[in-house]
Amino acid sequence: MRIARVLTGPVVALTIAAAPALPAEGPVVVEDVRVPPVPLGDLQRSIAGDRGIHLGGIGSGLFPAGRRGDYWMVTDRGPTGQVTVGADRRRTFPIPEFSPAIVQVATRFGVEIKKYLPLTGGSGEPVTGLSNRAGRDEAPYTWDGRRALPYDPGGVDPEDVVRTSDGDFWLADEYGPSLLHVSGRGRVLARHVPEGLRLTGAGYPVRRTLPAILASRRPNRGFEGLALGGGTLYVAVQSPLANPDEKTTASSRAGRILTFDLRAGRVTGEYAYRFEDVASFDPAANGDQGELKISGLAHVSGRRLLVAERTDRVARVYRIDLAKATNLLGGRYDDPATTPSLEASALSPATTPSLKESALSPALRLPSKSLVADLPAVAPTLPGKVEGIALLDPRTLVVTNDNDHGLGAFGADGRLVSSGVPTRIVTIRLPRPLR
Repeated sequence: MRIARVLTGPVVALTIAAAPALPAEGPVVVEDVRVPPVPLGDLQRSIAGDRGIHLGGIGSGLFPAGRRGDYWMVTDRGPTGQVTVGADRRRTFPIPEFSPAIVQVATRFGVEIKKYLPLTGGSGEPVTGLSNRAGRDEAPYTWDGRRALPYDPGGVDPEDVVRTSDGDFWLADEYGPSLLHVSGRGRVLARHVPEGLRLTGAGYPVRRTLPAILASRRPNRGFEGLALGGGTLYVAVQSPLANPDEKTTASSRAGRILTFDLRAGRVTGEYAYRFEDVASFDPAANGDQGELKISGLAHVSGRRLLVAERTDRVARVYRIDLAKATNLLGGRYDDPATTPSLEASALSPATTPSLKESALSPALRLPSKSLVADLPAVAPTLPGKVEGIALLDPRTLVVTNDNDHGLGAFGADGRLVSSGVPTRIVTIRLPRPLR
């Protein structure tokens, strides 16, 4: 289903001065736009009942859509929650027929949804956001956690979006993790997954082209950030891999960023990324290193990227350069038998405070990294789940948050009592151009 034009009310645009503690030459917010609520049932006619849930989650990704103020955004797998039933904590899908969608939003003269493209499979059937495989993904349940839903090998959880010059889209997916090649009309053309991962019956072509080690991603911590530079995709795993186990990933500071050649259809590079020390990044995290995540990427120039790193309360944007970093692809850190693994080499910030080369391998070089914007200082009221970032020009950064579809509690009638958290698109002027 395509919607050519849906007006959602007047834009809310605020010009906010920099926080008092911020240096005069620091980043400053120049526009803060809130997306008004739109009932999901008005956008996806295939939804039998939207339970009072509005369009949300579109802040999972952000990419410039040509005209100034226009953006491509993407929903995640849809409204989901967790409820306790007996001794079980269960993952709920209140609208199991929801199809993740690519959304074009304009913000010039009021918030306007210009296109709404639910994902479809090869024969036009809707693609769901349901979990892929038993034993690997969370078991899906109805809104109240009382009835199990079927797994769907073709279900996807998109977390970022880019559009190529030929009009096709690429999405980063958490489940596989995977890269999805999608037509300009929303049809999944191919899904690239780790070697060895079988998704029989997905309803579209599945290609096992990614390093097998990626299959050890933590649940709900697959690909999260995606950027496009020329003919190259840059994609980031949200958290350190569970390599060799979950205990390792809970305290590791070693992430992974990959490059994917669009023409060749294959991965060409894999680079270590050093997460910050959560103790200084967000003291409220109580030292839980696992709360830190990569949530977005944007291309600057050459092999330079912006990386959004966050907890649920604090988000910062860093500039990194992969030009001199070691390409790990196909090497010892792609082998699960390597001891210590890349992730285990960065287990404790107390023992490896700077993740020096000696903590890993004498020949391993990390990307350079520098702070661009401390978002709580620049936009103190911005919700912490910043997941989409875009660079409009060397001095204009745009960020957006994932509002989790406004999910709060459900009433006895099964309808949502919204959290009231909006999706916001915030434009930030940087003090000097990024190169």
